[in-house]
Amino acid sequence: MNKKQISSALISVFDKTGLAPIIHELNSQGVTFYSTGGTEKFIRDMGYEVTAVEDVTGYPSILGGRVKTLHPKVFGGILNRQEVSGDQTALEQFEIPQIDLVIVDLYPFEETVAAGVSEEEIVEKIDIGGIALIRAAAKNFKDTFCVSDKKDYQDFLDILIQSNGATNIEQRKKYSVKAFQTSSHYDAAIFNHFNQEEEVLKLSIKTAKTLRYGENPHQKGHFFGPLSDLLEQIHGKEISYNNLLDIDAAVSLMLEFYNGDCSFAILKHNNACGFATRPNLKEAYLDALAGDPVSAFGGVLITNKSIDLETANEINSLFCEVIVAPNFKAEALKLLKEKKNRIILVQKDIPLPSTTYRSCLNGILVQERDSKTDNAKELDFKTTKKPNEQEIEDLIFASKICKHTKSNTIVLAKNSQLLASGTGQTSRIDALNQAVEKAKYFNFDLNGAVMASDAFFPFPDCVEIAHKTGIRSILQPGGSIKDQLSINYCNENDLSMVFTGTRHFKH
Repeated sequence: MNKKQISSALISVFDKTGLAPIIHELNSQGVTFYSTGGTEKFIRDMGYEVTAVEDVTGYPSILGGRVKTLHPKVFGGILNRQEVSGDQTALEQFEIPQIDLVIVDLYPFEETVAAGVSEEEIVEKIDIGGIALIRAAAKNFKDTFCVSDKKDYQDFLDILIQSNGATNIEQRKKYSVKAFQTSSHYDAAIFNHFNQEEEVLKLSIKTAKTLRYGENPHQKGHFFGPLSDLLEQIHGKEISYNNLLDIDAAVSLMLEFYNGDCSFAILKHNNACGFATRPNLKEAYLDALAGDPVSAFGGVLITNKSIDLETANEINSLFCEVIVAPNFKAEALKLLKEKKNRIILVQKDIPLPSTTYRSCLNGILVQERDSKTDNAKELDFKTTKKPNEQEIEDLIFASKICKHTKSNTIVLAKNSQLLASGTGQTSRIDALNQAVEKAKYFNFDLNGAVMASDAFFPFPDCVEIAHKTGIRSILQPGGSIKDQLSINYCNENDLSMVFTGTRHFKH
């Protein structure tokens, strides 16, 4: 087991939270303390003896605290190999104390950046000595124990108590890996903050969640990221891999409508199967459900408003996997919790990351998030007939949904309600026909409806089909060399068409 007794400890932490029980236990085991600055004072204030690092090195803290522990008498104590006689001779010759344990909490670089302070303040929160101590102790895990994360304090305390300060090689190696993770994450954060030119991808995410399985039961799955910063789960079963994909699609879609009137969306397999905006939430939910009550079974529900009891009563009769809202009225939440497995999430008001990542072949695709939202002011009216005020509103409504629907896609809408969409088809004609047939199946009247497409029409075939179903206005990005063919058809058949100038593919 290669047991090593902890007899001495170098402790230098920025945040002292949770440290006191460890100090107390180490002292009870007769451990000698070495420390610096505020941590040294913290240990003394607890009533325990501690040797200042400057008394070991013969040098005070200099350069405003930039240099404190960077000295051979410190790093020799950490890096010496106890089984190598030459190392031990050097310790005696240069009067270097043996250090068995290193506890370090780094300067809070990421937190400082997030606070929006000056570059000078950010630079001063780049830890040098702490990183060096962590790497040294981690390298010498055969002899030295390294604690580099406050989250591990309780686990380490348990080890101390259970083994009376004697650690084994497996424990030291485990904590060494944790230490290298701490240092690499810290360096990645610094690089990513300052890097402006290097086309290098450095990702380091400390928060991880093991999922029940991946996309299918035979696949392992994990989620890496601070999910709780964005969503608070207040009820239900464990969130699955597929749940997360649907939730991602739902949150991204609803952000397009977040500050507007009451909106409700129902998603299935990452696409909206129902969506409506109404003066009150119950109406929005019922009209969203009407868009496709069949697909809504087992879907993800999301809204931009607090869910009230009246709306909850309607929702409760539907089997759904997930409900997402910015808030829930107490009586509504009580009702919705009656289904024990139903996942209920509170969405917090924080933005999504500005960059998206996706695995591809033997690498990763990186791009800016599509944050462009089509709006009425930027529409380019291409036909003789112009859409009226309601049609413009519906066109923008349809465009927002189209943006978050798998390509190729066609979205049909009327009176701020999703009538149907054709999703993920290999041709735009197939997407349109799928949408039309679906709308008819659920008895929607397409007369006066609008149509949105995520790509241009190289031929007037889709426009002709739309016209024959009663659709009166069309939105598309434009950009085909044969755009005029579709424009001409609209002019000849009293349809209006607008261009957005922006393509929103979603693959």
